[in-house]
Amino acid sequence: MTFKEVLYSRRAVNFFDPDKDVPDLLLNKMIEMAAQAPSGFNIQPWSLIVLKEQADKLRLQQHAWNQQKVSDAPITLIVLADTEASKPGNPFLEKNFREMVNSGAMAEEQREWFDGVCESLYGASEARKVAFACKNTGFFAMSLMLAAKSLGLDTHPMDGFDIDAVREEFEIPANYWIPLLISVGYFKSDQTLTPPKWRKTIDEIIVRFD
Repeated sequence: MTFKEVLYSRRAVNFFDPDKDVPDLLLNKMIEMAAQAPSGFNIQPWSLIVLKEQADKLRLQQHAWNQQKVSDAPITLIVLADTEASKPGNPFLEKNFREMVNSGAMAEEQREWFDGVCESLYGASEARKVAFACKNTGFFAMSLMLAAKSLGLDTHPMDGFDIDAVREEFEIPANYWIPLLISVGYFKSDQTLTPPKWRKTIDEIIVRFD
């Protein structure tokens, strides 16, 4: 597939074939590809809970408007955005700084500056923490869906769930926001794929307010 073909063929499918599994190798490839998504200061605040067992998917489904695709899809992902990812002491922030020093992109004596920039850009308020985490995790989530399509997989992103109930059900720590769920699998061939929805035109997208 060309990139254009991936973009135009990716759809949020409502019906998954529950009998067609997604091999771990393919799932891992999808995640590895998506991990190339951009991230401010390369902090990468995203994580995934991967649900494959039917019992786990049903536990999620009861808090996701009982959407059948949650359990029909061979895999449903709980996408997590770490609102504390820019905080000193976070293991991935520490790894990120260490990798930059090792590569020569930053010097040890720049640590105070690095922490200050992270704080001002991403941690100055609770709203900024959530915005940073969800914005960057959104890049990753979209990359997951495009990577999936390029590998012959179908997906469906979902906003329809009770975030607090999902957090409690899966014992997700409070520092993680849950921007969305993504079901992954293969479209059920005996169903009808609905036509693509309308999209804004270029003139509708480009705006100015001054």
